[in-house]
Amino acid sequence: MSTGNPDPDPRNTPGLEPGGGVPPGETPPAEGSTSEAGPRHEPPHGWAKWPLIAILTVVVLVAAFFLVYALLL
Repeated sequence: MSTGNPDPDPRNTPGLEPGGGVPPGETPPAEGSTSEAGPRHEPPHGWAKWPLIAILTVVVLVAAFFLVYALLL
C-alpha cells in the first residue's frame, strides 16, 4: 500500500490566486463550516436539585457552628 500526498495540487485547485492565496469571499479548499463542527446536543442547565440542597445544608450547618462557637467564647 502506497500513500500519496493528501494535499491538493495548488496548480489544479480552482479558486486560488497565484502564490496560493485565496481571493476575498472564497472558502479555502478542504475547509468546512462551523455548522458542521460536531454533533448537536443540549448543554446542561445548571445544578441538579438535590446536590444543591446538600451543599446549602452543609454551608448553613458550618455557619451555625461558627456562630454558636463565637457566642460561647
